[in-house]
Amino acid sequence: MVEGPRRRPVRAVRLRSVADGELELQYRMVHGYRRAFRMAGEGPALVLIHGIGDSSATWAELIPDLARTHTVIAPDLLGHGHSDKPRADYSVAAYANGVRDLLTTLGIESATLVGHSLGGGVAMQFAYQFPERTERLILVSAGGVGREVNPVLRLVSLPGAHLMLSALRLPGMRSQVGLAVRLMRLLDTDLGQDAPELVNLVDALPDETSRNAFIRTLRAVVDWRGQVVTMLDRCYLTEGMPTMLLWGDRDSVVPVRHAFGAHEAMPGSRLEIFEGAGHFPFHSDPARFVSLVEEFTATTDPADWSREHWRDLLVEGRDTARGRPVERDLREASERSAT
Repeated sequence: MVEGPRRRPVRAVRLRSVADGELELQYRMVHGYRRAFRMAGEGPALVLIHGIGDSSATWAELIPDLARTHTVIAPDLLGHGHSDKPRADYSVAAYANGVRDLLTTLGIESATLVGHSLGGGVAMQFAYQFPERTERLILVSAGGVGREVNPVLRLVSLPGAHLMLSALRLPGMRSQVGLAVRLMRLLDTDLGQDAPELVNLVDALPDETSRNAFIRTLRAVVDWRGQVVTMLDRCYLTEGMPTMLLWGDRDSVVPVRHAFGAHEAMPGSRLEIFEGAGHFPFHSDPARFVSLVEEFTATTDPADWSREHWRDLLVEGRDTARGRPVERDLREASERSAT
């Protein structure tokens, strides 16, 4: 563990059990599109944002524990899960707007954001666009740090990806993929750690509409060279916002070295590494994940932003920020889209 700033003592909390009905999907119409979400518990708001191709179901086993002390909101991002899948804007900035609008319809003014993979990028974008509504950031194997990403995702970003994803669902292909996954796990490769979860994501794309939404989302953040969106050039803006980074040391999708780069670039952040875990550390060790989230939210004060503070950070700029990224990373970031 790499420590951040000094934390205040744990406050007393009232634990509350969660009824089964609270974990069922709910729906809101926002801008004419159906948005699915799960919502449970009472207390400070905690928003769980899933990764690409995934859904709120990825958090289902963790929600009851987290909802004992928080109001937990886990949306299905547009184009994912049971939310609508229109031909729409699937950029990181659009997703941040969508999260804001859903929270507004639910009467949630501010929240701690927990984002996994693409959802980590959405959480960071939310904090950038709406700092006054962001209490804390918890980034889990987040995208948007370095260019590197699993070659399979680069491949799927290329023309013809629709055909490749469709072929994976042909009779006989599932068994062949299963054999490859078992071989990778037998050889104890990092990709073998994540392969079963990644295969499940493909299984969650049952029709052309789902596959189109997946590819549009992927191409907004990945091309044949790797990740195309960066947050490195504005990480200094997180100064004063409690931020925790959680990563598996065997992540085959977003390398763990990105965690150390983000930690260096985000002043006062806290870093926790899950040894032996891949891209889904909250599945590998859910008890530790829940414990870290509960402890972090209980021992840190929510960010209290003002226009004056935001203006001062922007005026001072990145170069004067403590923990700025190394020059090589900034040169690489300048070659990518910064939203």
